[in-house]
Amino acid sequence: MLHNFTNQYLKNIALLGSTGSIGRQALEVVKANPQQFTVIALTAHNNAQKLIEQAIEFRPHAVVIGCRDSYNLVKSALQPFDISVYTGNDALNDIVELEQIDTVLLALVGFAGLKPAINAIKAGKDLALANKESLVVAGEIISKLSKEKGASLLPIDSEHSAIFQCLVGEQINSIEKIYLTASGGPFFGKSIEFLKNVTVSQALQHPRWKMGKKITIDSASLMNKGLEVIEASWLFDLEPHQIDVLIHPESVVHSMVQFVDGNIKAQFGPTDMRYPIHFALSYPNRISSPFPRLDFDKNSNLTFFKPDKKSFRNLDLAYHALLEGGNMPCILNAANEASVELFLNNKISFLQISDIIEQSIAKIDYIRQPGLEDLIHTDKLTRSFVNSIFMSNLNKTNTFKNNHLMIRKRKEPKTG
Repeated sequence: MLHNFTNQYLKNIALLGSTGSIGRQALEVVKANPQQFTVIALTAHNNAQKLIEQAIEFRPHAVVIGCRDSYNLVKSALQPFDISVYTGNDALNDIVELEQIDTVLLALVGFAGLKPAINAIKAGKDLALANKESLVVAGEIISKLSKEKGASLLPIDSEHSAIFQCLVGEQINSIEKIYLTASGGPFFGKSIEFLKNVTVSQALQHPRWKMGKKITIDSASLMNKGLEVIEASWLFDLEPHQIDVLIHPESVVHSMVQFVDGNIKAQFGPTDMRYPIHFALSYPNRISSPFPRLDFDKNSNLTFFKPDKKSFRNLDLAYHALLEGGNMPCILNAANEASVELFLNNKISFLQISDIIEQSIAKIDYIRQPGLEDLIHTDKLTRSFVNSIFMSNLNKTNTFKNNHLMIRKRKEPKTG
């Protein structure tokens, strides 16, 4: 059982995924505003050493290390500081329920963030969401639950934060459409022929943002923008035709809202995730930050382009999943996560990511009104299906190689 603690600070934060890119930047925001925020809990999956360093600096009341093998190491290191240490998925799901927590910042990657997100909302906590997959997979469940519990959903993705900021003081029914901007990633303007041979190293060279590997690959394939389209539909109660995507290589305009009277609001800012994190944690207030301001002298030329949906098919696949609804976004997300992992391990090509997602959407059983258990089952089933596709293709390749070798041997002339 987790202990409860007391604190006198303005806003108490639980940070799930503290050792990742978003987690580290969130702690920079906390450090810059020590009178506004304090950390109640930190969690990490397997980066035990970084978690120990963060816990010693920020002195949370509790930490969770997901990897059980690292539990004794973390517990021993933090024992002199009177920090409670827990491990395992149950602890991760339970930590968000601590009474003193005001806001849970969810920076876990992928489907793993779904259960903690739901638990946090059930406990009535405001949810600062950097885990878009939770809304992609279970948008209907999370949206309904947040309304029932009176828990705010505070977007941290720069694009959704931009939309959220543009809508402050506005009526939701006054929205005509929104524009989600995308940097275009490292392959903006590249042809399908070029994309056939890109390497993992090339795909990880994002021109604007410093992010984790998975989201960087998603950005390169435009799946990140596709997931954001689905997320935006739930966050802002929009139909698919009300959400458009524009490539904006400078990444200064983070997104825009077009209203029914034809006027457009845009949110500008540096390419720095600390800004949307800062806004989400301080909302509904705006508090001073020490971070650098946007220099318009260095950003005088702003350009916008339509995305190349033929070369980057993931965007249309995401729109298709949104239109279908049900468990289709869950299938899309699981297939993407599994295929991106295969790509990062050099087991499939960059373009095969889209091929595998498309096959998964076509083959996995569709459920129109899935419950949470249906989504968990769909996720597992899809990942298994992706693995079966890979193994089947691998066996075909090996068979071809073996047959080719046999043919060569038959043609070799006898000697002696």
